[in-house]
Amino acid sequence: MALLNLDNISVSYGSIKALKDVSMHVNEGDIVSLIGANGAGKSTLLKAIVGLEPLVNGTISYDGNIIATNVTSKSLPTEKIARNGIALVPEGRRVFADMSVEENLDMGAFMVRDENLIKQKKEEMYEFFPILGARRKQKTRSLSGGEQQMMAIARALMSSPRMILLDEPGLGLAPLIIQDIFEKIAYINQSENVTVFLVEQNARMALKASTEGYVMENGRIVLSGSSKDLLNNDSVQSAYLGA
Repeated sequence: MALLNLDNISVSYGSIKALKDVSMHVNEGDIVSLIGANGAGKSTLLKAIVGLEPLVNGTISYDGNIIATNVTSKSLPTEKIARNGIALVPEGRRVFADMSVEENLDMGAFMVRDENLIKQKKEEMYEFFPILGARRKQKTRSLSGGEQQMMAIARALMSSPRMILLDEPGLGLAPLIIQDIFEKIAYINQSENVTVFLVEQNARMALKASTEGYVMENGRIVLSGSSKDLLNNDSVQSAYLGA
């Protein structure tokens, strides 16, 4: 069953159409990847899902209910979309650099009112990402890029989301760190039953991690199918896999 459904959506920046009649879906329990070159519109699509970019046409539905449409009054604000169970890990991590790891995790739980639950979730994150537990009192700016990415994911998980949107989680990181983060993503999906929508320029890694995939070029979806089929697709191999 489709947990997230995008029906013919478009987003414009002035006269420039960043997304052009995009339709796609993410089934509950899946890891779905969206690949494409830099500037293809991938981040814009994630922002549209969480209400940060208005639609000029089309609709976005989550769990069977419309959360965004070109009629602003019928679209949900970002806070309500988050409360419905969608969490975004933005490109570049966007951590609070002058706050400690623990304070950053507290920010991820801003919608949670149960102090005991917040404490429990933080301990779960420290167990899941041991380096964060060891550095919980350190300022975030002192962490490496990989550690900051782990913290950004942990911060998103503090709200116990049903779906997590990941924007370029491997950006600028060493291969071994990327591998570790993708293993964590698989664990979150399988053990925590969190649906994952993954945007990533590292096409090979993204397709290997996902069950279904989409290819975006110039704001349009040009290919879709099982990730295995896309990995073996000649045009995908030529454009994105260096084959």
